Amino acid sequence: MHNHSHNSHHYKHSHHSHKVNNLKNLLIVLIITAFYMVAEFFGGLITNSLALLADSGHMLSDVASLALSFVAIWFVQKHATSDKTYGYQRAEIIAAFVNGLALVVISILIFIEAFERLFNVEPVNALTMIYIALGGLVVNIIGAFILHRGCEENLNVKGAFLHVIADLLGSIGAIIAGCCIYFYGLNIADPIISFVIGLLVLVSSYGIIKPSFNILMENAPEGLEADKIIVALKEIDGVLDVYDLHIWSINANSVALSVHLVSNHIKSEEVLHRAQHVLEEQFEILHSTIQIESPESNSQSCIFD
Repeated sequence: MHNHSHNSHHYKHSHHSHKVNNLKNLLIVLIITAFYMVAEFFGGLITNSLALLADSGHMLSDVASLALSFVAIWFVQKHATSDKTYGYQRAEIIAAFVNGLALVVISILIFIEAFERLFNVEPVNALTMIYIALGGLVVNIIGAFILHRGCEENLNVKGAFLHVIADLLGSIGAIIAGCCIYFYGLNIADPIISFVIGLLVLVSSYGIIKPSFNILMENAPEGLEADKIIVALKEIDGVLDVYDLHIWSINANSVALSVHLVSNHIKSEEVLHRAQHVLEEQFEILHSTIQIESPESNSQSCIFD
């Protein structure tokens, strides 16, 4: 006997509401970021500041990230089909993974240019650089504030949020570099701060590449240990054995599980409901597929396939 346990209607409605809010927030941040990216790029050319150009380069990755995130979340809302039984839920995870890789590429390009500038220090229009960087800081603070709540619920939004945070730190770095040049004449501060910006971008990429990669590889979500789930299921009255346990993430918010239970209980429905209750209450797994089998029909021991 088998059955499926799914999220409640309230959960689905709430999840849909979160997606609508995420789409709206991403669009707002996308527009203001794209506008200031252009301003910062030309500002970097005018002032000859690598730090500003590096920051605008990262803003370009922000725009790409936000656009990709927006499209991915919109795509996820498409209904499942006979050949795509999970719908397009993995689209946002793929987008998040691509965003993380984009951060790595951007950081490498910044490192290369900053290294060259260390040996060929060029004059910078520091005062204009400071003003432009301050504008970028304000834009990034607004963007981070708008995306903050969504990043707790959605891995793809978290990727966009990390882009914005890294860029916010980059704007701070550009301001510091501008002050060092304006007040102390330290033009070398520009490539040095650019190195720091590149490092921040690289570090931020790890926070999105690792979890998205784990989901794409269908690894068990962090914090969920198969051994503990097996022990909890074996403690259910009537359960003799647990085998063929699989745990994976459909997306950042939805964990799925399938398992076979060997039971000598007369009423399989009771065992099924108890197992579902254990999974939901102890492990917050709302989507499960459970197969109940009698001892006579199965001689397997607890294994992982």
